Amino acid sequence: MAKKATPSVPAGRLQPAKLGILLFIAVEIMFFAGLISAFLVFRVGAEQWPPAGQPRLPIEMTAINTFLLLISGVTVHLAYRALLASKQRAFLGLLAATGVLGATFLIIQGKEWLQLVGFGLSVTNNIFGGFFYALVGMHGLHVVGGLGALLWVIFRAFGKAYSAKDALGVDVCRTYWTFVVGLWPLLFALIYF
Repeated sequence: MAKKATPSVPAGRLQPAKLGILLFIAVEIMFFAGLISAFLVFRVGAEQWPPAGQPRLPIEMTAINTFLLLISGVTVHLAYRALLASKQRAFLGLLAATGVLGATFLIIQGKEWLQLVGFGLSVTNNIFGGFFYALVGMHGLHVVGGLGALLWVIFRAFGKAYSAKDALGVDVCRTYWTFVVGLWPLLFALIYF
């Protein structure tokens, strides 16, 4: 199968795909800014936050989970650098590690949700539960999207679709994953503390 030629872009200009992901991330930042702003309005205006009778959020486990997600941000950048250095084996291994760390983050978060639901935290109980699940859930959906992109890149990487000279798809995926990873510590700090 012949490889499609990538149209050349003059030096110093963004590739359309890179510009596209940056615009998408800008929209996502505005979306999360709206959710976070609404959360802060209710939090600051509440007499007691979280409301009485709510289960304690598992800060320690979520801190460990946050660390795992942050490490995945490092591994995706190292994978990209390995690709640029033509180290295909390291590139694939680091991409796979990123995917495993991201999936582990979601699994731990899913277990946390099940425990919190079991302890009585629900979307319908009060505004605290609604915001908790909306903010954490929307981030989780973005992690799922990032994992899908990572799996696609890994699948294509096994077919030798990427090289030091043709790394745009990996760069776009890395940029999105960096956004997902970078957003979580802010949400963690706002919601869990």
